[in-house]
Amino acid sequence: MSITPSEASELFRRPPERYVDVGGAEVAYRRVGAGPDVLFVHGWPVSGATFRHLLPHLADHVTCHVLDLAGTGDSRFDDSSPLSLDHHIVSVRRVIDELGLDDVALVGHDSGGLIVRHAAAGDPRVNAFGLIDTEQPAGLTWRFRSFLMIRRLPGIEGILGWAVGQRRLRRNKLLLGDAFVDRSRLDGEFDEFFLRPIHESAAHRAAAVKLLRSFDAALVDQLTDLHRRIEVPVQLVWGERDAFFPVDQARAMVATFPDARLTVVPDAGLFAHEERPAEVATALLSTLARRRDGDERS
Repeated sequence: MSITPSEASELFRRPPERYVDVGGAEVAYRRVGAGPDVLFVHGWPVSGATFRHLLPHLADHVTCHVLDLAGTGDSRFDDSSPLSLDHHIVSVRRVIDELGLDDVALVGHDSGGLIVRHAAAGDPRVNAFGLIDTEQPAGLTWRFRSFLMIRRLPGIEGILGWAVGQRRLRRNKLLLGDAFVDRSRLDGEFDEFFLRPIHESAAHRAAAVKLLRSFDAALVDQLTDLHRRIEVPVQLVWGERDAFFPVDQARAMVATFPDARLTVVPDAGLFAHEERPAEVATALLSTLARRRDGDERS
């Protein structure tokens, strides 16, 4: 099932296929493609639309199940929703249950990669993991820690909402500038799908800050032990110029899994899948386009 880049973007401008109740909120769900099942989980401060550039390269080979986690995109939530990484971990498990995915690969980017590892390490229904620019067992870098510091600022919701709406300011390395090699990518669709909702919607702004404040470094400290439980193939894909999760630490991370390999994507940063989607998709497909029996499905 082919899909063009414009069709992939339009998929996230239309209402989702369905909602999945995850307790206190509803995750938005979309599906496209044909073949082995792959569930995509995004990080902060984006939604499932961050995978829009990957879908045209994957939909002919795998069935892509894409989520907007609670508090993002088209998800349904309110002030009482338990928006946290722990809740997202439980949410991913519930989605796998509700969709009946009993032979599925998981792809996570940024904190989405942290979420899928905690949600499904050792789960017999999961046949592979694809991890794109995500947390590493070596711990949080100074760059990541310095970014987290903003969550403690008084009035951070208003500051964040205003800052991401300022084209020049959001390109500053202390905000989001280091997320891309080409900082102009913070404009256009990235602004439309991810920054504008934080700038214009008080609910999305509050949700983004609530999740940021929930970040618990203990989840990162547990990764080494968690990786030992992941016996299925793991494909790591890394932007060579990722300032938040350094590629040298990604190389070291390979050995923490029983079965892992790393592909480094040149001229890409934290959002390698947005900057170099074809290269990222190629790296992922050799692992994702297989079922538990090991047969590759074209």
